[in-house]
Amino acid sequence: MNLIRFFDVIISFIALLILSPFFILIAIAIKINSEGSIFFKQKRVGKNNVDFYLFKFRSMYVDAHTKGLLTVGGRDERITSVGYFLRKSKLDELPQLFNVLKGEMSLVGPRPEVRKYVDLYSDEHLKVLLDVLPGITDYASIEFRNENELLLAAKDPENFYIKVIVPEKAKLNYKFIENPSLLAYFKILFLTAWGLIKKSTNNLIHHKHA
Repeated sequence: MNLIRFFDVIISFIALLILSPFFILIAIAIKINSEGSIFFKQKRVGKNNVDFYLFKFRSMYVDAHTKGLLTVGGRDERITSVGYFLRKSKLDELPQLFNVLKGEMSLVGPRPEVRKYVDLYSDEHLKVLLDVLPGITDYASIEFRNENELLLAAKDPENFYIKVIVPEKAKLNYKFIENPSLLAYFKILFLTAWGLIKKSTNNLIHHKHA
């Protein structure tokens, strides 16, 4: 077991223990708010081009994903009221800690895509990105934390995602893949946590003055 995998297991296990009461509260809120399961699982492409099921807390109405793979803007009509809060705070991503424990993901790495978009990757892109474990966060996730808003402003969201966002994310993905050091690993985790704290603080201030 390399050091990054060691910290993946330790951090995700401790996080799941600490956050277990919040998982219960979130589960209750989801069930009260709308019909359907607590968790949403979606097939994504992982290391070595092998598919796996990524877990999230369900934030959409049942079968809403059949109406499109991309979510555009924060107020997508397919998203439930509880789901909007979960997405805004990124709490919907927490179940991916189970994917990390299973060895399907790392805490840090390129975000796993659905097969539809992976099939559009260049050969170089495929060779680099699918040679490592996908992750919950990396430089691309930090840079494109407002991705939904960018898609909302685009005339053709899916084309904008394929032609602009995917290539830019690929460049940022390489930064960690080419230098997967513990320093970079913890730097990305810190920047991700700091970004979430800043966003939450700004939202509270905005809500208070609204």
